[in-house]
Amino acid sequence: MSGLRSFYPPIEPFAQGMLDVGDGHLVHWERIGTRGAKPAVFLHGGPGGGTNPAQRRLFDPARYDVLLFDQRGCGKSTPHAGLEANTTWHLVADIERLRKMMGVERWLVFGGSWGSTLALAYAQTHPEFVSELVVRGIYTLTRAELDWYYRFGVNQMFPDKWEKFLEPIPPAERGDLIAAYRRRLTGSNRAEQMRAARAWSVWEGETITLLPDPQMSATHAGDEFALAFARIENHYFTHDAWLEEGQLIRDAHRLHAIPGVIVHGRYDMPCPLRHAWALHKAWPQAEFHIVEGAGHAMSEPGILDRLIRATDRFAGKEDTP
Repeated sequence: MSGLRSFYPPIEPFAQGMLDVGDGHLVHWERIGTRGAKPAVFLHGGPGGGTNPAQRRLFDPARYDVLLFDQRGCGKSTPHAGLEANTTWHLVADIERLRKMMGVERWLVFGGSWGSTLALAYAQTHPEFVSELVVRGIYTLTRAELDWYYRFGVNQMFPDKWEKFLEPIPPAERGDLIAAYRRRLTGSNRAEQMRAARAWSVWEGETITLLPDPQMSATHAGDEFALAFARIENHYFTHDAWLEEGQLIRDAHRLHAIPGVIVHGRYDMPCPLRHAWALHKAWPQAEFHIVEGAGHAMSEPGILDRLIRATDRFAGKEDTP
């Protein structure tokens, strides 16, 4: 374990603000590292997860100028948990607004989990603006992936957690859990809404790491986090993220000229490895790393090691054993 790379030291933003992206949304952004150094953008997971200080530490601050932002409706962006004008393609447009605001022609795009979905959608739409692409915990948001997590698959590995996930939903409605949760998350009964939000959020928080992580569970159980996370994620999953079935693998040929790295944990429960494998086959120019003994989260030691080696290498820093 001693040879594994880990986070850079904690760092505070050198600039931050709110960008009016229209439709009543204000998006919170921050920049860390060295102004004018290699530009990069970090795309967080969820949808609805927001950014956190650990994500700043994936990049050498002496070599990078990194923009991180809270996607519509979550984190410090407003309106909190807002679903209006909140789609994948609104977010792709927001990334372009942020690039222009930052004043850079091209940047490294980094995304994990839902962030990988968004990174692929953005890079396939605007390949000319992507200098490199680093993605982990690949999620292509097909019907098979949604069914695996919300119908049959992960529940076989976590029957105890699944039972808690089912609790807010009456047996008669459990045939379509995404729809049943949507009724509660968008309903007017505040107590029922919060109960559903916590259950939805905790189900994810307790199944994304190989071994239990109490801090991850506690974060996902917090009311403010859970409400935005559950409402926005459920909203996106209800609409298949406004993607055509299989679109991100189908259009992976648009990435062929982009240097890339794909990192995926062997035992990633929310995002089965076969979808990362499909991306690897469709985009063979990218480095592909299956991390043994790892689940889904960025914090898994083997995954973190590969991610930091990738950002270091793309900044021209020599790899070390």
